[in-house]
Amino acid sequence: MTGLPRIPDLWRRPDAALWYAPLALLLLTASFLPGFRSNGTELGGLPDRPFDALAIAAIALQCLPLAGRRRWPVSCFTVVALGFALDQLRGYHTLAGTALPIALISVASLVEHHRRAVAIAFSVAYVPLSVALHRLGPGEPPSEFVTFYLAVALAWGVGVWLRHTRAVEAERRRRVAEDTRTAERARIARELHDVVTHHVTAMVVQAEAARYLTASPDRLDQSLSAVTDTGRLAIADLRHLLDLLNPDHGAQAPPAPVGGLLTLVEQTRRAGQPVEFTEEGTPAEATGSADLVAYRVVQESLTNALTYAHGSATSVRVRHCGREISVEVSTDGSSSKAAPTGGSGRGLAGLRERVDVLGGDFSAGRQPDGRFVVRARIPAGSPSCPTRSVF
Repeated sequence: MTGLPRIPDLWRRPDAALWYAPLALLLLTASFLPGFRSNGTELGGLPDRPFDALAIAAIALQCLPLAGRRRWPVSCFTVVALGFALDQLRGYHTLAGTALPIALISVASLVEHHRRAVAIAFSVAYVPLSVALHRLGPGEPPSEFVTFYLAVALAWGVGVWLRHTRAVEAERRRRVAEDTRTAERARIARELHDVVTHHVTAMVVQAEAARYLTASPDRLDQSLSAVTDTGRLAIADLRHLLDLLNPDHGAQAPPAPVGGLLTLVEQTRRAGQPVEFTEEGTPAEATGSADLVAYRVVQESLTNALTYAHGSATSVRVRHCGREISVEVSTDGSSSKAAPTGGSGRGLAGLRERVDVLGGDFSAGRQPDGRFVVRARIPAGSPSCPTRSVF
């Protein structure tokens, strides 16, 4: 259930100027009603005076400027203050005097510059008004004028508080927007890293192998075809990623990239990496972004295997069971190349972040038997795991 809006939110709403015009008319009308006549602010103790033409002018000067208090707060306050002075000096004591603190709040909360000058000018102008009321009236004690000044100062404080809360809210929104942009840039960087690194690595390995096949045209043609196919997959995946970045694209979770795990494994095999692929269970119909994260774990792991252990036996096991997807990719450590600990570190760190966001577990490291193993448990939704497929 949505709660009622807070007072500062009402004050800052874009349509606030619209409901101040009816407020001005309401205050203007109420000031002429018999039950509200001479029941407004009374400063100096002057006797009540019957309404005349000047009373109408005083009421209009105090009420009507409120309609423009958001656009011209200083001008609005100046006119309202003049109307209030006329109201008190003539002894009308109308309900329209309520407009003075409202106009003062507007100045304190809306004026960007010279707020202190406005406050000083008002304080200075209040002195001769107090002296005039003291002389015209029955001689009220000065404490009455001080009390009224403090009450008006409280209205100024309310305006300052509104201004502060607006600034705090603007800063909070700016930080949220900046954090959102930073997170989005990081997500795009991870996606580009996963897509570009894997496909380019496979193409480099295939192209290197093609250099040694000039004496075997058939094998050379197969190797170049593999490079071409990998390039097409890279273009398709990049187009898919750019579609996700399109503002018109839906907000639903992105599916796994074009081709799926089988295509990814086959591509890695064609690059010269022996890969055994095992998939257990039946994927759930709705897994959110779990399928994409599982795909990226396998993709990054196979990229590392191609880069750091080319030609070593690699095993990929994916299990759909118990409302989660488990992934394990292990690479034989018999290769003379270093383990996948070099590079920028963006790959494995990015995988850990992806899995952590979904509330899963991730680990990567060398085992006692020399294998480098990447494991990930990714929460998803799967009814059972009855089957097992080995490719």
